[in-house]
Amino acid sequence: MTRVHQLLPKAGLMAALVFSIAACSEAKQDAEVKQAETKSTSYEPPRNSLGKPNLQGVWDFRTLTPLERPKALGDKAVFTAEEQAAFRAQAVDATDVDKLREKTAKTDAATDIEGAYNNFWMDYGTTMNEDRRTSLIIDPANGRLPKLTEEAVARMKEDHARIPPVRAIVSIGITNFLPAGPEALGLSERCMLSFNAGPPLIPSAYNNNLRIIQTPKHVVIFTEMIHDARVVPIDGRAHLPAEMTKWTGDSRGHWEGDTLVVETTNFTGKTPTFQLPLNLNEPELNGVVGTGENLTLIERFTRTSDSRVTYEYTVNDPSTFTKPFTVSIPLKATDDQMFEYACHEGNHGAAGMLSGARQAEKEAAAAAL
Repeated sequence: MTRVHQLLPKAGLMAALVFSIAACSEAKQDAEVKQAETKSTSYEPPRNSLGKPNLQGVWDFRTLTPLERPKALGDKAVFTAEEQAAFRAQAVDATDVDKLREKTAKTDAATDIEGAYNNFWMDYGTTMNEDRRTSLIIDPANGRLPKLTEEAVARMKEDHARIPPVRAIVSIGITNFLPAGPEALGLSERCMLSFNAGPPLIPSAYNNNLRIIQTPKHVVIFTEMIHDARVVPIDGRAHLPAEMTKWTGDSRGHWEGDTLVVETTNFTGKTPTFQLPLNLNEPELNGVVGTGENLTLIERFTRTSDSRVTYEYTVNDPSTFTKPFTVSIPLKATDDQMFEYACHEGNHGAAGMLSGARQAEKEAAAAAL
């Protein structure tokens, strides 16, 4: 484990949290969840001039509910209120960068420098999902990612070796990092993709906001991170030819009742299929898996109240995961404004990493004389 992992927000450590699970009737928990689901299905959403549900607005997808169910919870799908409160308190503490910095900065200056951000810049949020589920993954029933295929495991080794094209999102944790050129940097460092905006969305450290705009023939899904606008035709047109691939894929939408369904294909092979959640217990399982060229993504947007849209997506890539999986994330209405993410305004970070690498090489060569 490299030094920088000591300052990474330890959301991945949630899987290792062990705390007392209070006795509670599973039947009672199931009844509470069903009651909440029944209430949401009776909701009548506001509609636009075409009679379709109005999804427009700015939506916040922050949550401390983990993507995967912690192994310590076994087959427990739903927290009690008390259990969720205990888990939330530990999650808030685990993602507090300032507290982690206090533990290491006085004795490890290198970790302090590598950590960079303080808590002011982080925005994991402080709440968990109202349904009290123990994971964002709702299928498979165990709340965990399906097993990787042998092909995906082998490709992960290549990805860790950073053999171009580099599909990694970030370059965190690499020691003696001397990138030969921009292609050796992570995709987010090159401002191509981000670690949370997808598609699909994955709640993360900051900029967990998106704006939805509807027109008669299109829906625009605009993410704050990387400042990307995905324009989705909803007029029945066919997907692009298979040979025409894009960084965020080719999306087509349609309505199934009151649910907007978006199917995305034609991802480029230069992108990964999925960004794995941070795993500090098994570092070899960190990073990205698969290649986008084999990915079909189905997203569903359903307005369930004046302040909520349920966002569900299914990842289907048989070359990466042994079976598809489905994630459900509540989008919360917010009055906050969207800020411009001017990543490529000179991209000083990338230029600094490359010039720093060349300077380090010069100093090493001079020392060898």
